[in-house]
Amino acid sequence: MNYDILIPITLFFSIAYSIKAIADARVRRQMVAVGGSEDLVRSVLQGDDLRRRHSSLHWGIVLVALAIGFGLIQLFGWQDLNPGMVAVLVGATGLGNLVFYGMARRLG
Repeated sequence: MNYDILIPITLFFSIAYSIKAIADARVRRQMVAVGGSEDLVRSVLQGDDLRRRHSSLHWGIVLVALAIGFGLIQLFGWQDLNPGMVAVLVGATGLGNLVFYGMARRLG
């Protein structure tokens, strides 16, 4: 594996995520400092919590679907990259997203 490319990409995503987290925290702090209504602050925090839970659910479902796809590839004994292998992985990802969509609609 070529780590010369992986390390800068990982560093970039880490820095971008840190900046986003700091900006979100600063916006929340300013909203409270300015005297935003308690209902507004509460609704923003509840919305963040719901979005965080849905994000975890989404990625959990997609990763389980991908694991099933990789298991099918192993079961079929495919060794080389071919269109069937790609179709199984793309289909598993799509199926995981559809399952999440259905669960998200049912949950709220």
